[in-house]
Amino acid sequence: MEVKENTVQNIEKAKKKKRSQADKVGKFKYLLQKNREASKDIAEIKLMLRTLLNGMKSSLRYDQSTIEKFSCTDDIDREILQVLFEAGSPGLLPTDIAAKLERFKVTRHHVSRRLHRMNKRLQKHIKELVAEQRGWHWALTSFALEAYGATEEDLQSTKSDEEEMSVDVD
Repeated sequence: MEVKENTVQNIEKAKKKKRSQADKVGKFKYLLQKNREASKDIAEIKLMLRTLLNGMKSSLRYDQSTIEKFSCTDDIDREILQVLFEAGSPGLLPTDIAAKLERFKVTRHHVSRRLHRMNKRLQKHIKELVAEQRGWHWALTSFALEAYGATEEDLQSTKSDEEEMSVDVD
């Protein structure tokens, strides 16, 4: 006698759908697990990217906009860096920087705090500092001066080109 493999019980088992992981542990816990996995993957990708950037540091040139994108959060930060660039190598006291930026109503404490935070942000991304303390004064680092100087030279060359054009027109 032949035994049929397709018995009623086997068919019912085949029809039953297995429970998903979300149904087993709960949807909220399942989403939290997925979120943790995605966060770990993103952290690994960021670490690889930082490692690559640090390895290529000597061949990469950063410009003013890139440094501002990494270190600045708002217009006040950008203005602080611009004031420091205009001050040059000796730098400025935080009080003097705050006086030049009085339209933003920042104090010397705000300036120092913002400079520390900008340094932390840039350090996190490309392991460089944007400003350093020289005694009580703050000044741009050679790295930041190089980046700001390149754009300043470009501005000077475009201004001289415009002046030549206006002379030719007259």
